[in-house]
Amino acid sequence: MFDFVSFFPRAVMQGIPLLLGATGETLTEKSGNLNLGIPGIMYVGGICGVIGAFFYEQSGHMNGFLAVAIPVLCCLLGSLLMGLLYCFLTVTLRANQNVTGLAMTAFGVGFGNFFGGSLIKLTGSEVPSIALSATSAYFSKSLPFADKLGVFGKLFCSYGFLAYAAIIIALVCSYVLKKTRVGLQLRAVGESPATADAAGIDIAQYKFIATCVGSMIAGLGGLYYVMDYACGVWSNDAFGDRGWLAIALVIFTIWRPNVGILASILFGGLYILYLFIPTGTNLAVKELYKMLPYIVTLFVLVLTSMRNKRDNQPPESLGVPYFREDR
Repeated sequence: MFDFVSFFPRAVMQGIPLLLGATGETLTEKSGNLNLGIPGIMYVGGICGVIGAFFYEQSGHMNGFLAVAIPVLCCLLGSLLMGLLYCFLTVTLRANQNVTGLAMTAFGVGFGNFFGGSLIKLTGSEVPSIALSATSAYFSKSLPFADKLGVFGKLFCSYGFLAYAAIIIALVCSYVLKKTRVGLQLRAVGESPATADAAGIDIAQYKFIATCVGSMIAGLGGLYYVMDYACGVWSNDAFGDRGWLAIALVIFTIWRPNVGILASILFGGLYILYLFIPTGTNLAVKELYKMLPYIVTLFVLVLTSMRNKRDNQPPESLGVPYFREDR
């Protein structure tokens, strides 16, 4: 019998990294930058948070606020540097965005594996992983009244603070994009940078800010995966394809962060569905179940293309470098 009460919290926890990655990528793409380096940025965000937490735990004095603040700040700083690097290459030097993004993904994974492996050697662990259980306890701590609310508490109140922060960030980003002057100008930059430039909008500034903020949001997705979902355990190459799923989620949500809240739970549920449906020892069937999020994304992409509605299309200048001389 399918156990929904056990399945839903797992789906939410699986979907939160996707939500943060997709929200960050949506902001980036609204500025016209196609950042395929999101998987690498999430990886760097995760390992930077792990480095900060590791050295803080080594100090031997644990304070709840610092145990959370240090990994978060390290994560945001590492992700910001990745975003600045991407912007320098694609906005300032006008490098090809697809190639740059893929290179940053490879760099981010290599960066994480190198420093992750170094920390594992420092601990002298016999297994290829490092556990930060003391820090993880602060990240995964649920709302104090969750246990008193029965099933409702388990379904909606049993998550760490980053899960609720991810939802708030998605709602705030959606509001900014739709209801504020800054969001209007950002969308103008992504749709027609030449027109926005003629109106006096600083194209480079908007691209830099949107991409860097989006990178920091995506980096939090990597931190959440390590500190909350994986209970503080870092293992090299443990992220799987979650970064690519976050990019697929952007297409699935039609570039709307608020829609991504429910869509991320759906993607998270589809990703772990094979664990709750008997498949025996047939590994091929399990891999087919893991393909479901991508199949659903392809279906939505085909459907939106057939409807040809302007609101459902990506920014017109997405992935195209802006040359002011061509205006």
